[in-house]
Amino acid sequence: MSLVPPEVMAGELNLFWQSIFTWASWGIVLIMLIIAARMGLRQRTPFYFIAVLAAGVGAYIEPLYDVAFDLWFYDVSNGLPGAMWSHFTAFGIVQPNWTHSGYMILYSSACLYAGKMLYEGRATKSTLFLIWLAEITASCVFEMIGTGTGVYTYYGPYVMRIWNYPLVIGILEGTQVILYTVLAVQLWRRVSSSFGLLGLFAIFPVTMMGANCGLGAPIIVALHLSDAEFSQGMIWAATLLTMGLCVIAVNGAARFIPEPLTKTREDFSVSSKLVHA
Repeated sequence: MSLVPPEVMAGELNLFWQSIFTWASWGIVLIMLIIAARMGLRQRTPFYFIAVLAAGVGAYIEPLYDVAFDLWFYDVSNGLPGAMWSHFTAFGIVQPNWTHSGYMILYSSACLYAGKMLYEGRATKSTLFLIWLAEITASCVFEMIGTGTGVYTYYGPYVMRIWNYPLVIGILEGTQVILYTVLAVQLWRRVSSSFGLLGLFAIFPVTMMGANCGLGAPIIVALHLSDAEFSQGMIWAATLLTMGLCVIAVNGAARFIPEPLTKTREDFSVSSKLVHA
């Protein structure tokens, strides 16, 4: 695995945009938590609130992601390190405190606006792909600001960059949202108590690493090939393969959309009648 280039480590952090990322993201999260709490009270379920918190706690695995995808958070200002507002460092990568708010915004928002629809079985494959495209767009907008303004960078030899942001990363992140949301809703349909919904804290890292390090394995390996085996053609092939795997994954996730509640109740009614007959 390649080491972080010295010139990347010496990159200057944009202090203004660090402030924007920190305060704006946590402000959005506060609004999300209020919405989640209100929806939960109205529907008598803590699903939404726990789904958001699970994504926030899941941000503690961000260093694994950083190492795999050559992501570096800038930490230098005026030539001196320590400029990042950070709460811990792992693998030599300083972690900004807004990774948690960023995770909650990017990865759990679909649970808020699409969770009930999926739970009730009102979503279709087309709906899921529209959510996927919306999440890819949101990811690209959020991260292009970060990579374009000097807050962090993906320093690997990626192709198909938009304002320094690799498009393949956005597609992987959108796919992670779909997998997390669908699996979270499936759990919601199956548990009979609020305690059971704590399983969302386990579901998030499974889908996070499964999507990014599983579906993203081709691009991760291609990025870190030895000099003798590395080629830009391999990066292109791995990028397209990863994107293709994401399409397959979303298509597969569509098959796990819950059946409509009315249909489930009708099936149960018919089964009961047969048993009593």
